[in-house]
Amino acid sequence: MANISNNLKQLRKRKRLTQQQFADLMEIKRSLVGAYEEDRAEPKYELLKKFAEFYELSMDEIINEKITDKWKPKAKTDSSNIRVLSVSVDSDDRENIELVPVKASAGYLNGYADPEFISDLPKFHLPILKQGTYRAFEIKGDSMLPLQSGTIVIGEYLQDWNDVKPGETYVFITRTDGVVYKRAGNRFKENKAMKLISDNTVYEPYSVDGEDIVEIWKAKAYIATTFPEPSPEPTMESLTLMMSQMQKSIAKLQHGGN
Repeated sequence: MANISNNLKQLRKRKRLTQQQFADLMEIKRSLVGAYEEDRAEPKYELLKKFAEFYELSMDEIINEKITDKWKPKAKTDSSNIRVLSVSVDSDDRENIELVPVKASAGYLNGYADPEFISDLPKFHLPILKQGTYRAFEIKGDSMLPLQSGTIVIGEYLQDWNDVKPGETYVFITRTDGVVYKRAGNRFKENKAMKLISDNTVYEPYSVDGEDIVEIWKAKAYIATTFPEPSPEPTMESLTLMMSQMQKSIAKLQHGGN
């Protein structure tokens, strides 16, 4: 959200408002306006939404555009193309970390943008995670060993998907597979396929079309009730499995596969 501070200042000046006048209209303290414009703090979701409505812009424009005195808003498009994140806050206006357990994963795909659905999810806070918007997802299966099934991965919301870095882990919300925790195999390109890689080499990488991705969360921490086991000595069975996997990969390369 690096552009927010500059954008809020530019938008206020366009309206020929002082910080105090804008603060009065938004029913907040003038010091908060100064903190937002000087990049010393970031407005919470509900307040940012209020700013967007006041300026008759989308939240996406306030967050991602680089607004100058010559900037003009884009022509309005179908609102279904605009990514808006629903969050919940506590009594002190702090963003919660909502937990999406496995049993709610299917529902999350339909309710991720529904404030009522999000507000009903379990919530908690972690003092080590202060700046940013976070959500926790319970993973299932053994595709990301040594993280066991049932581990809770905490991700930071990735507003700009161009920030996806190959080799790093993310929680991808996809229309085809729902909630999946994987390693990114390539950088994101609009509507191009994103390769998802498992840490467990038994599972082969696969691709998801960009248009099928709904949200991306950068993995920041995890909570588990079991500790990772030390790497076992290789057995004949594991070596055979590794050789088989290598042969499959080489065969794909020889036939021009990804």
